[in-house]
Amino acid sequence: MGSLTSQPLEPVKVAAPREAASSVNPAPLDKPRAPTTPEQPPVLSNCWSCRVLSGSGLIGAGWYVYWLARKPLKLGYAPSPGIITQMVIGISIACWGVVILSDPKGKAFRVG
Repeated sequence: MGSLTSQPLEPVKVAAPREAASSVNPAPLDKPRAPTTPEQPPVLSNCWSCRVLSGSGLIGAGWYVYWLARKPLKLGYAPSPGIITQMVIGISIACWGVVILSDPKGKAFRVG
């Protein structure tokens, strides 16, 4: 059994375009395309299950970071700036998860 990386690579030949080497004037640029309309939201912004999964995952990750920072404090060590920073980061991650779950701007809405 050999993987793709253990097999010898075959050289790929790329032909140069004929016009690029001989033409003095470059080809004109394509017409600018019309920008997409801002009214169309991204596909995943309305997905309730995606918001629940990512929001609860961020809350859990924030809780874990905060819990790891609290461990030395429960053993009697004095709080250092690093521990306090870690606690603030853990709380911030958890708050980010709450914001994703609550959807305060009301972007997500149920269709149908």
